[in-house]
Amino acid sequence: MSNSSPQRYHSSKGSLFGGAMIIGATVVGAGMFSLPIVMAGSWIFWGGLVLVLTWFCMLTSGAMLLEANLHYPVGSSFNTVVKDLLGNKWNALNGFTVAFVLYILTYAYISASGSVLSLTAIDKFGIQIPARITGTLFALVFGFFVWVSTAAVTRVAAFVLGVKILTFFLTFGNLLGQVDPFILLNVNEVDASYFPYVLMIFPFCLASFGFHGNVPSLMIYYGKEPRRIFKALLFGSLIALVLYVIWLICAMGNIPRPDFKPIIAGGGNIDTLVSALGGVSEKGWVQIVLLVFSNFAVASSFLGVTLGLFDYMADLFKFDNSPIGRLKTALVTFIPPVLGGLIYPNGFLYAIGFAGLAATIWAVIVPALLAQESRRRFTVSTFKVWGGKVMIYIVLLFGIINILAFVLSSLDLLPVY
Repeated sequence: MSNSSPQRYHSSKGSLFGGAMIIGATVVGAGMFSLPIVMAGSWIFWGGLVLVLTWFCMLTSGAMLLEANLHYPVGSSFNTVVKDLLGNKWNALNGFTVAFVLYILTYAYISASGSVLSLTAIDKFGIQIPARITGTLFALVFGFFVWVSTAAVTRVAAFVLGVKILTFFLTFGNLLGQVDPFILLNVNEVDASYFPYVLMIFPFCLASFGFHGNVPSLMIYYGKEPRRIFKALLFGSLIALVLYVIWLICAMGNIPRPDFKPIIAGGGNIDTLVSALGGVSEKGWVQIVLLVFSNFAVASSFLGVTLGLFDYMADLFKFDNSPIGRLKTALVTFIPPVLGGLIYPNGFLYAIGFAGLAATIWAVIVPALLAQESRRRFTVSTFKVWGGKVMIYIVLLFGIINILAFVLSSLDLLPVY
């Protein structure tokens, strides 16, 4: 990225570490559990390659969004910029896809929580509770904190995040120590085929780097300091990328490739993967810590997504901040995904794929178009993404590939491992 003007802005007191943590905490969550499952066909080399390519394209599209945002006052929303540069139709489409992603992810995390809590109940307490019931209870408990206030969510989220970080290092420190290179490199499958399964993983990788809604927030955090904001995007997304790669090595270095087939056949929900990983460790406490981590990872993601959806719905329907107004917002926010969890409790993997499709619009295609239009309208720019028009076309092509991958997969035209 290049800074093309000597103009300087007043620097805020926001730290680089704080901004990077905002990005990293936003994207690293329960969605990471989908990666080793969908990459079982392409395996570690091709899957890792697509993950790195996706990280680069998503970082670039995030920088393009930053480039466009810098032409507007600090605090201008995503919708404000899209409406002014691309018009009402694109703004309506963008708004719809943002809401769709938030709704589908809320459903995904209710589905994931149901499966993990059911596994925890049967495995540790001998109590069999259907996933649709545990998922609904999970949504009611954490939805209550969202209804109370943003401050309540912040306090709960801080505790959840702390436990998640602690259990992450305990779990993956152990799993990394017992990675088998022969399993990781899939030595036993002599004539294994990997490349045919590459295209289908694109939407899932894209959904793993959806930090673009935080770009306007970082402008408030830092002020108009494009270099600092870009560094926060860079380091925050790099943290996520490194954690994803570690997670893939842990999963694919402990579970043989053929053993992923029953996990996929079981719907690919978190409980099946957690059970498989817990079974390969000789230390009983590892499965307990893994269960705790998966539960808190889902809770962390749920709180972050539903708070965003709650605020979005309150603004859309103009509900006030009174207890009754917040109750109305809570009903609009939680009833659709909870009903989805009751009707179809094992849709976690499918929901992540749909989220990737919708996110292609507002996190890839729209930022590229915003950069193109802002360069046409504003001749002087304080920050410009490197690569000129070619990079805009590369990002647009990346978006088209993701849409094509999802459509072909939905029509059963792509090979399934």
